[in-house]
Amino acid sequence: MVELLFPESLSRTISMPTHPDDVAQERELRTHLSREEIRQKVELYNNSSKDHLKMTLNPSGVYTGFIKVQLELRRPITVRGGGGGEEAFYLPQGATNTLHISSNNTIRQVIQALLTKFTVADNPAKYALYKRCRREEQVYMCKLSEGEHPLFLRLLAGPNTDTLGFVLREQQTGEVMWEAFSIPELSNFLRMLEKEETERVCSVMRRYDNYRLKLQEAMSAAGGPE
Repeated sequence: MVELLFPESLSRTISMPTHPDDVAQERELRTHLSREEIRQKVELYNNSSKDHLKMTLNPSGVYTGFIKVQLELRRPITVRGGGGGEEAFYLPQGATNTLHISSNNTIRQVIQALLTKFTVADNPAKYALYKRCRREEQVYMCKLSEGEHPLFLRLLAGPNTDTLGFVLREQQTGEVMWEAFSIPELSNFLRMLEKEETERVCSVMRRYDNYRLKLQEAMSAAGGPE
């Protein structure tokens, strides 16, 4: 159950290493919180929220709410077309989507839901979700483990996205599962790289042609040879 709403923008960040014990620490904390403590935290969260994105605690103890995920993708994504074909293109940098999830949803499920909503054909293993935290004047980024629960992290941090935000990125170069890429995807990447290369070469050539023209005009005005 995932709903995507409106876009926003965000500032640049500083990456931090992933802590392998995060999932175990979160699981331990989730286990030790009683239903009454969860209820109190949900109530405190809703009282602190300045928008309509509230959390709802169900009788089963599962609660639902909203998280905002910023998309910071440097490589093109492959999207399924209506006719069954696929097309690769870049998503705008800084776009943010709001998802409606439950406290049972994991990081892996959130990534899958995002890709499904945008009809992205890429393997979810190519992507990772990061948490973004602001400390004084710095913004820090840390990769989340697939078994963590983002709504629980949101509940603990409160509604302020400066305190905690979520960002979708590609896996780092050393972590990319290259076997997850299909031949059509790799071909699309090559075509886009060739297009960028051609555009860059043309831009440089135009710049030097302009320099050459100005030099020739200056020499002509000075009475020198053209």
